Amino acid sequence: MTRMRGHTYIVGGAVRDRLLGLPVQDRDWVVTGATPEDMLAAGFKPVGKDFPVFLHPHSHEEYALARTERKTAPGYKGFVFHTDANVTLEEDLIRRDLTINAIAQAEDGQLIDPYGGQRDLAARIFRHVSPAFAEDPVRILRVARFAARFSDFSLAPETLELMRGMVAAGEVDHLVPERVWQEISRGLMQAKPSRMIEVLHECGALARILPELDALFGVPQPEKHHPEIDAGLHQLLVIDQAALRNAPLPVRWSALMHDLGKGATPRDNWPHHYGHEALGVPLVEAACERLKVPVDCRELALLTAREHGNIHKLDEMRADTITKILERCDALRRPERFEGLLVAAACDFHGRPGFETREDRHTPLWHTLLAAFRGVDAGAIAAGLSDKRQIPERIHAARVAAVAAALGRSLS
Repeated sequence: MTRMRGHTYIVGGAVRDRLLGLPVQDRDWVVTGATPEDMLAAGFKPVGKDFPVFLHPHSHEEYALARTERKTAPGYKGFVFHTDANVTLEEDLIRRDLTINAIAQAEDGQLIDPYGGQRDLAARIFRHVSPAFAEDPVRILRVARFAARFSDFSLAPETLELMRGMVAAGEVDHLVPERVWQEISRGLMQAKPSRMIEVLHECGALARILPELDALFGVPQPEKHHPEIDAGLHQLLVIDQAALRNAPLPVRWSALMHDLGKGATPRDNWPHHYGHEALGVPLVEAACERLKVPVDCRELALLTAREHGNIHKLDEMRADTITKILERCDALRRPERFEGLLVAAACDFHGRPGFETREDRHTPLWHTLLAAFRGVDAGAIAAGLSDKRQIPERIHAARVAAVAAALGRSLS
């Protein structure tokens, strides 16, 4: 391995996070004054398809040659990249999305900050580096995801207006589902996922990528469910409850999807939303299909949309109804999915002003009833019957009896 020509700089998130006092997970490097041949001669391994990116022979960190880019077509793939030894660091940094991501650190530790990134870090502001931001619609999703991670940052008004213009120009419509889901799912796993949805709603992108969710904003909540917030704001409180519980992605996605049916309620019925669970199921199906959502997230979201109302109505139900719900949810064979439903329903319960610390009686009682339901020995019942046609009915009856007994103990 020979010594590499040119100068190397750490760029992007690693510099930003260090300045914020956060752990640095991965480091990205930019190289100026070098050619692909120089990188190969120094032992680096090429990995970039669209532009020269190389892996360090020992650390395996990514080193990209400084580059410029030119928009040639709509969407996030419509770019032509140019790189040579004469491209400067400042030319490379100006193509980046936000000023806070356009800071570089030289090998001697010196910071190169030509676009005011440190200033915006101190002010907690997301601001685009240049008008070139508007050329890549993925940047809208990235800014929204950053808002979920850095929830005390605000969006510069001029950046919000630029994002709105991008939506109006149809740039968001060119995003492929896989990339939308990648950014949405990453944002949902941040500390305050509601901020991601707020930003997408404010700039108009939510109406393009998740119109079923955007439709909830402005829809009144039922009078008994704190009408001072609308259905969209309730949804945001619910997903933040999921984040507070450190819930896995399927639960967070289900929390985000659980009340879509309220957006389909006829206006004449407002503020009531009778039967919104049934209205919501096809909307959840459509959203999951459009974004190519993974199976585990899709299944739990559909289950939650259909059943979360029943989870809250436990006090009104007879043992037979409860047993049918447990059977319908396949709680015996898939208890982990049913647990995900209970967590999403608990987030729904606590996702109302004043309910954040209120006792949730239903979740522990459902656990008790599920244990009773699972305690029925279906094999023994089947073995004791000569008429095998009676097996389903007898097993169901035994489960109802077990659930009724558990209800008596739990409510005594």
